[in-house]
Amino acid sequence: MAEEQMTFWEHLGALRSVLIRMAVTLVVAAVTLFVAMPYIFDNIILWPCQSDFPLYRLFERAEGDAASLFNVQLININLASQLLVQMSTSFQLALVLTFPVLVYLLWSFVSPGLYPREKRNARRAFLFANIMFYIGVAVGYLLVFPIALRFLADYTLSESISNTITLDSYMDNFTTITMIMGVVFELPLLAWLLGNMGLLTRKFFSKYRRHAIVALLALAGFITPTADPFSMLAVFLPVYALWELSAYLVPAADKYEKMQKNTLPEGI
Repeated sequence: MAEEQMTFWEHLGALRSVLIRMAVTLVVAAVTLFVAMPYIFDNIILWPCQSDFPLYRLFERAEGDAASLFNVQLININLASQLLVQMSTSFQLALVLTFPVLVYLLWSFVSPGLYPREKRNARRAFLFANIMFYIGVAVGYLLVFPIALRFLADYTLSESISNTITLDSYMDNFTTITMIMGVVFELPLLAWLLGNMGLLTRKFFSKYRRHAIVALLALAGFITPTADPFSMLAVFLPVYALWELSAYLVPAADKYEKMQKNTLPEGI
């Protein structure tokens, strides 16, 4: 009841306190990661450049010794790039790692104004969204980015042109691919939301499953334009799993009608 009796300025003060804690959390994490960034770069971010990366070892078993020779050497052509990359990467990684904490702090301010059912649904959606985002980032890091790197680093337009990859180019592609995969893995949550709004049903997934398989295979072939089917399946299977998970989370048409009847007032 105390929350309901708070004045506008008291609400504003509570919001200010939450925002300050969010900022402090983000800054502390960013500073910590900035100090540890040389180790993170050598052992995590630059690992896909080395031939001992786990995916390349699988390629080695499937293709022979050629995959074990893959190695990328990065160069830096701008004076301040290494410092700027260290700062920007520290902030971006801090934002990704502390995102659940930041949302929880914001949730502590918003939740008193919600109904119990809204709180339960919001908690489930928040937990599911975080899990799927981190799974998507992991897939991007372990599968999609190494495959794209291996193809693009070895691709040549002419034999007289040698590939020399800069640090900025590497980081742009690394960040873009991993973050995009994190967002792509939120599609089941979007399907669940649309399903509960009555805009999407399970029948849609059943009707267009074959079309989706063909489209996803074409997409996997575009992302991994190499000859081996292993690379193609490595991209296709996680994305197709998202399709099936989305179909599972979306309610059937009859189930949605029952949900609507249960939410309507008596007599309607």
